Amino acid sequence: MTRPLEGFLLAAGLGTRMGPLSACLPKPAWTLRGKPLLQWGAEALRAAGAGHLGCNAHLLPERLKAVADGLEVFDEPQLLGSAGGLRHARGRVEAELLTWNADIWADGVPFDLLRSRHREVGATLSWLLVPHAGGPWNPVWMDHEGRVLPKGVTGPWGPYHFTGAAAWSPEALALLPEGPSEVNDLRPRLAALPAGHLGVVAEPFPWREVGTPASLIEAAADLAPDHEGRLPGCYVHPGAHPDAHTGGRLTRCILGPGAAPPPAITDADALWFEEGGHQVRLGL
Repeated sequence: MTRPLEGFLLAAGLGTRMGPLSACLPKPAWTLRGKPLLQWGAEALRAAGAGHLGCNAHLLPERLKAVADGLEVFDEPQLLGSAGGLRHARGRVEAELLTWNADIWADGVPFDLLRSRHREVGATLSWLLVPHAGGPWNPVWMDHEGRVLPKGVTGPWGPYHFTGAAAWSPEALALLPEGPSEVNDLRPRLAALPAGHLGVVAEPFPWREVGTPASLIEAAADLAPDHEGRLPGCYVHPGAHPDAHTGGRLTRCILGPGAAPPPAITDADALWFEEGGHQVRLGL
């Protein structure tokens, strides 16, 4: 018997902003404190009581599956987008599906608050929001009833930032069209429904998107200085061998799985990893 899904990690993508790093690992497979980003999200969902979890896989799917212990992985040969990827869960959800973007590191995600408010209101789709702190993220606005307004429409409450945590009802999943779709495409339809698209505002919590080589290096320095950030100004994957590098200097380098730069080399702005028994170097 097919088990119902209670949580889903959106882990499929092209990895465009990660540049050459996407030739080595899909974004959710990069680690912080020795744990893949995918598993950071899975632990947050499990902490909220979500039992059976799923994720989708597009880029280098076998490498994502290698770090997807405990998750049901759905292959996505055709990329389905930020909403379409949840079509994998249609017909598999009994109450609500808690979802998370797998390229985000966060601590203490208040999924319990999100779920309780979602159920209390009987919303079709609920987003976990925090006050917008500025930066490049699109602002989210709500009306007086706390319903999220369509993209580009301002309202009396906001601006807020969407954290990536959401609760989808079976009815929301049924709105997904065939083929690729984006969440923003659904927002006007959701806004027209009685309970519709609910915004659940939480106090800010530790959160960061790890979407570029620079942000991966910064996250390693800030969050894992004794692990991935132990080589100052660089990122060191748990499967790398930085101890083989002596006498030279590495600056803004990312050492991926199996990386072992030649001793005494001086290098900057480069990705190193092992592929087929050979050391590969790509410029960032």
